[in-house]
Amino acid sequence: MQNNGKSNGTVTHSKSTKQDRFQGHDYYNVDALLSSDHLLARDAVRDWVKQEVSPIIEDYANRAECPKHLFKGLGEIGAYGPSLPTEYGGGGMDEIAYGIIMQELERGDSGIRSMASVQGSLVMYPIYRYASEAQKKKYLPKLGSGEFIGCFGLTEPDHGSNPSGMVTNIKDNGDHYILNGAKMWITNSPVADLAVVWAKDEEGVIRGMVVETGTPGFTTPEIHGKWSLRASITGELVFEDVKVPKENVFPDIKGLKGPLSCLSKARYGIAWGAIGAAMDCYDSALRYSQEREQFGKPIGQFQLTQKKLAEMITEITKAQLLAWRLGSLANDGKATPAQISMAKRNNVNMALEIAREARQIHGGMGITNEYPVMRHMMNLETVLTYEGTHDIHLLITGMDVTGLNAFK
Repeated sequence: MQNNGKSNGTVTHSKSTKQDRFQGHDYYNVDALLSSDHLLARDAVRDWVKQEVSPIIEDYANRAECPKHLFKGLGEIGAYGPSLPTEYGGGGMDEIAYGIIMQELERGDSGIRSMASVQGSLVMYPIYRYASEAQKKKYLPKLGSGEFIGCFGLTEPDHGSNPSGMVTNIKDNGDHYILNGAKMWITNSPVADLAVVWAKDEEGVIRGMVVETGTPGFTTPEIHGKWSLRASITGELVFEDVKVPKENVFPDIKGLKGPLSCLSKARYGIAWGAIGAAMDCYDSALRYSQEREQFGKPIGQFQLTQKKLAEMITEITKAQLLAWRLGSLANDGKATPAQISMAKRNNVNMALEIAREARQIHGGMGITNEYPVMRHMMNLETVLTYEGTHDIHLLITGMDVTGLNAFK
């Protein structure tokens, strides 16, 4: 496993010798629907995960420590804003490429995918979409390269599924605003250079803004004690009379439309990402079933084990097709928030169920860090409820098909 040794102030990251034996799984030849650029992006990120993530991730998760040195590497492989224009620090690729990259990162670990998807979808995307040209030029290239780390402040201690109830607020104070309030469960916040924050103005209208973390009165305490996403760093955002320059406030977007558009972008990435976690669990279970013997034969020869594996690959295949179709709609600008909700809810739940079944196939070994299954299972418990809970996404679909709002 990884050991950190210091020499002349430099931290080194040695890697374990445990081999990442993952093989891709494509039962319906979905690869035939992908372009050569999609496949090149997937293979490049898959290789990076095998080399840089897999050898160290169990150790970091064990210690509940974020592998912060990977932030720069994620920038180098183009994982930040893959579908944003290159002139603004993105990758200039399409939405399917973005999804595939998230899939490969989450195959390594949900926390690693979170590091990238927060940066690209919840920080770079709103700055690209809503900020002034000066802000775009100031922040986006450095975010795209990984020189700057960003976070997204919407959820509050008392307002999660109901963001419109937020109490974080800004007040006009001449050439700047005064920001007060707090945000909770914020990925990357303790190491962030800046935050995209949503707060209510004096008329009660939700506004978005960029707040640099070195600003007096702005603190980012880390949240400890997580049993899930242990290799992802999570914290709070606390604002006590923080001065925000007026040019840092997004000029033209008002209301929940702004933050919800960012969440749609991130949820789309999660719908792809969860497939990666599911494939890793299935891959490990399939190999284990072929190698582990009981009663004189491989456990994969028993009917109940085959039932589990057959159902796993069936559900993965359905999720792959759902994600591909959603990506095609997104490329045409036709993917609706409700369609994204359906895919996020279905695919994350699918991955969690596969992780649980894979754990059973591994037996007692499934709870150890010799295999990735238990780590994925714990991570997916969080993915099931963040950026819209499992039940909230169900109600979004329900409202879309009935025209009736269950939230009121």
